[in-house]
Amino acid sequence: MFVILVYDAGEKRVQKFHRICRRYLTWVQLSVFEGHLTRAQIEALKAELHAVMNPEEDSVIIYQFRTQRYFSREVMGVEKGDPDSFFV
Repeated sequence: MFVILVYDAGEKRVQKFHRICRRYLTWVQLSVFEGHLTRAQIEALKAELHAVMNPEEDSVIIYQFRTQRYFSREVMGVEKGDPDSFFV
């Protein structure tokens, strides 16, 4: 399954969210990740994020696509997924 994950986390948890997401998905831009995961991997990712998040302050949105056939991605401007440019 193709997944796009977006999060908004409190300052103290941003780096933890980033590390967890990076183990499962490709970092695209600041708090945006994408990639192919199995259902089991999606559930494991959700469990790890749930364990560190504060539901009163943080949010996670996961878009799931069965196929990339009807999905296109266009980047305008700087490609922000370069791991060397992340300074959190």
